[in-house]
Amino acid sequence: MSAFKDLITDKRLYIGFFLLLFSGLVILFLADRVIMPAYTKYNQGVTVPDVTKVAYEDAIGLLQQAGLRYEIIDRRSNEAFPPNFVLDQAPRGNMLVKPNRKVYLTVNAAETPMVSVPDVQNISLRNAQIQLQSHGLEPGFVEYVSSRFPNIVMGQSVPAGESVRRGTPINLVVSDGLGMNRVAVPEIIGKRLAIAQREIRQSGLRIGQIVFQPVSGMEPNLVISFSPAEADSLFEGERIDLVVSELSNLREAEERGVEIDDQTELGRVVPDSLIIPQTDNGSDNSDD
Repeated sequence: MSAFKDLITDKRLYIGFFLLLFSGLVILFLADRVIMPAYTKYNQGVTVPDVTKVAYEDAIGLLQQAGLRYEIIDRRSNEAFPPNFVLDQAPRGNMLVKPNRKVYLTVNAAETPMVSVPDVQNISLRNAQIQLQSHGLEPGFVEYVSSRFPNIVMGQSVPAGESVRRGTPINLVVSDGLGMNRVAVPEIIGKRLAIAQREIRQSGLRIGQIVFQPVSGMEPNLVISFSPAEADSLFEGERIDLVVSELSNLREAEERGVEIDDQTELGRVVPDSLIIPQTDNGSDNSDD
């Protein structure tokens, strides 16, 4: 007990503890006011020059003069500016940053790159927009149609796999989730195409693909068949594909052309049955 009492009453213990505490405070002070500012270059900043809408070579010079680094992160096409012009930068111009900071540049491409259109059908609208943007395309106009599946892409304006210029807008046909009711398929066989289209729309259905098929002895523009033909009713917003008649000799007439009699009125087409055959001596068999 006497040894412990001598220890706690020894002034050297308190002096050592005080010196240790004082040394710690000094180290913290120096780290906060000297070491860390020197390491992070505290109170030192560089104003980022605005290099947008200038040539890429000039932008590099401005950034290097300011003590900044640079990197091209994207190339886009903008016909309003010449090739190799800076379209965008990050950080923005006139911002205060640390010296040697890297500035990321978006540069105008010399030629608009071509990209392949992804297949965004049968997925959600949000996912379709993300996929289009990731391929360098722009989500275009969204048309909503009746269907029992809400916010599902049912069609796209450019087919999947087709090559288009980067930045091309792709319009989407999206279901509104209201097609929960079934509607009767109208009787359209034998009706003219315009009448069949009107009845399909009035019933709450949509018109899909229309295929014209030559039919001998049948008037043109009449509905021959449709699909799905076995369905008596469909959900609102579903498509009906049509097969429509056309003249069977239409293509043949177009390939052969028409015959014009020089003795008729200018521009008048004369059927073969009305052309009078000429004799071998060129006479017209008239008594005159």
